Amino acid sequence: MPNKANARKALRKDDKRAQHNKIIKAEIHSLRVKLRKMVDLKNHPEAMKLALLVGKKLDKAQAKSIFKKNTVARYKSRLTKKVNALIKK
Repeated sequence: MPNKANARKALRKDDKRAQHNKIIKAEIHSLRVKLRKMVDLKNHPEAMKLALLVGKKLDKAQAKSIFKKNTVARYKSRLTKKVNALIKK
């Protein structure tokens, strides 16, 4: 347990930030799962809308340093590849 006041405050802020980041990560995860289900159902219009939404959320999370740059690029690349595969079929 921290002894100084500023260390106690820093600990409180860390806890709040961690909780906030956890919520954002969970939201992105659930959107990615929905997108994969749309791809499995071959629902191209819905998949396109979800892909744009997921990409936007990932970019915002990267801007706020919740995800690293390469992680976001990898997620977006994989999701885009799956959505584009629907067009070819």
